[in-house]
Amino acid sequence: MMGKPAVALHKEFPGVAVDAAAVLDALASPVVVIDARGTIVHVNGAGEELFRGSAVHLDGLALDTLLPADSPLFSAIEQVRAEGTAISEYGVALHSPRIGRHLFNVQVSALAKSSGYIVVALHQRSIADKINRQLSHRSAARSVTAMASMLAHEVKNPLSGIRGAAQLLEQNCAPGDRPMTRLIRDETDRICALVDRMDVFSNSAPLHPEAVNIHQVLDRVHQLARNGFARHLRFQEDYDPSLPPVSGNHDQLVQVFLNLIKNAAEAMPKSGGEIVLSTAYRHGIRFAVPGSETRVHLPLVVGVHDNGGGIPEDIQPHLFDPFVTSKPSGSGLGLALVAKIIGDHGGVIEFDSQPRRTVFRVRLPTIAEEGDSGGETA
Repeated sequence: MMGKPAVALHKEFPGVAVDAAAVLDALASPVVVIDARGTIVHVNGAGEELFRGSAVHLDGLALDTLLPADSPLFSAIEQVRAEGTAISEYGVALHSPRIGRHLFNVQVSALAKSSGYIVVALHQRSIADKINRQLSHRSAARSVTAMASMLAHEVKNPLSGIRGAAQLLEQNCAPGDRPMTRLIRDETDRICALVDRMDVFSNSAPLHPEAVNIHQVLDRVHQLARNGFARHLRFQEDYDPSLPPVSGNHDQLVQVFLNLIKNAAEAMPKSGGEIVLSTAYRHGIRFAVPGSETRVHLPLVVGVHDNGGGIPEDIQPHLFDPFVTSKPSGSGLGLALVAKIIGDHGGVIEFDSQPRRTVFRVRLPTIAEEGDSGGETA
């Protein structure tokens, strides 16, 4: 048993005691401490509520008697024991007759290198949040692909016949009727152009990934934006210079980040607009693949931050669906295309938005990490 947590004194106010156990009990998230044998030695108030037992009753129980032994949580605990580094697992489903079914973000860390104690913190997530944040790009890709296929086969072919008939009519009709035949031709051409814009979604050709320097991609996008639609904005770069190459297609990634920056630029005020491009390597970030036990490693994170007005709340749940837009003249296809390309790369796109602060984060696999299942999970 660990016994009563130590009492700490506040550095600036000597004599004011801070009870560590009281701090843990004040947290809304369950926190459990286990020893080297996997036995519970401390649990906070939220943990008592989750496991439906008092701390006195739970102390001394093996954690794997309360949770399924094949849970990814125990793999993370073993990895922390072996490597000594903190691990985060995002979107871990924990279920048992005792606790029911829950979805958590899990943080596992060693209490001290030599003690053998492991701290497990569980932050609950909803299934809806899981779907909106992680899977929206996959559902968007499926919906636009089906729509593109339908348009190509059911609309474009008949339009060719309509246009051809209009050309024949134009040869034999009175001069006064020719503006009408030209109108038919022009409108069929316009509809065909719209279908052609959708064709990109129905492209099922293999990606043929290669090693791509993400900073070269961002430099190219920055140059295009600065010399065009975003010349009135201020750009900042916060890059990790030591990133490994991305496994992907250079031109498609340029298109992704060009679309994201264009959207950010269009949401900016007339003055004071700023876009921050960031890159980082997050050790141990893994994402669950729905419908399987696979957890993919997506350590490279690219952020596009802006200080615009934010995304309206009513469209946020559907942001990556086709034809969803808050812009009067927008087509609503840009972010749907972004979602499809990122999905084709095996990555994930997510966002956080509020007035004066919107961030899109793209998580991608790297060449060095292909086939690696280690690290944190989301």
